[in-house]
Amino acid sequence: MGKIVQSKFPELDAEDQEAVRQHAVAALNFTQQAKKALLGDDTEAQANTAFVTGVRQFAMNVRDLDIDLIDRINPFSEAYAILAKTMSEESLKQVAAVIEAKKIKLTPEEARDLAKRALKFKQERGVLPSLTSSDAWEKKMAEGVAFLARMKQEAMNAQ
Repeated sequence: MGKIVQSKFPELDAEDQEAVRQHAVAALNFTQQAKKALLGDDTEAQANTAFVTGVRQFAMNVRDLDIDLIDRINPFSEAYAILAKTMSEESLKQVAAVIEAKKIKLTPEEARDLAKRALKFKQERGVLPSLTSSDAWEKKMAEGVAFLARMKQEAMNAQ
């Protein structure tokens, strides 16, 4: 497919030729799936599963494997390209902090105690504790602050 695209569109650069190739593969797959759906062809249901059976010896759940062996349709590729160009290190750190804050499991009392200690930390060092710190205690204090902030935000959203 790559050689066909190169011969048909020699004026395009390599990245655009790859995009055209992926689009053609996606259209071909879409057409084949539509044909199978119309004809009721169930040949895929009797596919060879020897590879999957062999992998089960080494992995408990095959769905957890992160292997990409085929072309696939990615509707988010354009959005990803835009985000990749506009995302900075600071905005990625903010996204990571939000994800980490959602994982925090504390009681409100523990969070208040950690937030009080975080205030003392800020008074001593001049900065708030960071969720991305390598110091475990600083990270724990930052988790308390993030937990309280999330609770406050959820309370405001509920009103």
